[in-house]
Amino acid sequence: MYWIDPLLDTRWSRLVTRHSDGSVFHTVPWLEALHRTYGYRTVVLTSCSPEEELVDGIPFCEVNSWINGYRLVSLPFSDHCQPLLECCEGWSAFTACLSAHSGRLGWKYVEIRPTRRMNCDDAGTRSFIEGDDRCEERSSSVDGFASGFTKYQAYKLHRIDLRSDLATLFNNLHKSCIRRKIRRAETEGLEYEAGRSESNLTEFYRLFVLTRRRRGLPPQPITWFRNLKDCFGEGLTIHIASKNGRSIAGILTLLYKSTLVYKYGCSDAAFHSLGAMPMLFWKTIQTGKQHGAQEFDLGRSDMDNPGLTAFKQHLGASGSELTYFRLGCNPIHSSITGVPWRIASTVFRRLPSRLAQMAGSMLYRHMG
Repeated sequence: MYWIDPLLDTRWSRLVTRHSDGSVFHTVPWLEALHRTYGYRTVVLTSCSPEEELVDGIPFCEVNSWINGYRLVSLPFSDHCQPLLECCEGWSAFTACLSAHSGRLGWKYVEIRPTRRMNCDDAGTRSFIEGDDRCEERSSSVDGFASGFTKYQAYKLHRIDLRSDLATLFNNLHKSCIRRKIRRAETEGLEYEAGRSESNLTEFYRLFVLTRRRRGLPPQPITWFRNLKDCFGEGLTIHIASKNGRSIAGILTLLYKSTLVYKYGCSDAAFHSLGAMPMLFWKTIQTGKQHGAQEFDLGRSDMDNPGLTAFKQHLGASGSELTYFRLGCNPIHSSITGVPWRIASTVFRRLPSRLAQMAGSMLYRHMG
């Protein structure tokens, strides 16, 4: 087994490009943005020697935090990151290597975020299968990943198949929850703009800070978004909805291969009734198809957030289970709950914007 630097070894980009599971979260621009913003060291574990072209690999970031400990994550702030393996026959070698390094280097745990699980059939052959409800029926002998990885946290992953024509996609939108609000946005004269200029980013981030405060969370630093913009170039788009020249909602998307990825969304609550967000998603679907997108990845939703799940379903998305796994120490669920969470949430809601941004800049590097 070998460790390589994906930011320097060009074999990694070639593998991501040709591998069917290669996603935007595997790419060098995403890894570079993580490294620039949070200082994470990026590595890839592979079975291929330096003289060979890569045929497999799992990307990781080393997150060294005095708050949450030293750990290896694939990958921080990524909704999912499927190990790039042709099959699971060699999975035990990866697990053995990770276990050995974990004990020697003192990692608190190793975390992976696959879109598909490992299953053992009746003959004992292992293969990756989709993480939907059918997995439970087909995976009686193995719950999640074998060889030491245990299930840590589960989400819903939502995707829209964009291969249908626009008329069909529009009809797939929920009649009252989405289509009616799109018409309301048209009646209100909302304007749509898509770009990646500094002014687009400034307006998006202003709305992002408002949204995070509303949710009782600190915003990620603006340097994270600037680095994403710089690293992805034309692969990143900021979509803004405006009313009378005032930005009232925005979403940020990434395009890689034929997949459009929704990563961040924000809005001004004072204008929620105008239908800006449904309009933005519909406009994004239209522009995505113009650029060759065949799938719209709407990202993950918490299992205990039925409202967000319902909204994505109303956009015509289908859902599957997304499960994170950990090797080694399996601490208590990472989400802050109870009294400490309520206190922290109250504080972040009341912090001035500049102090909230400072808090986000200090905290997020520990949260990957």
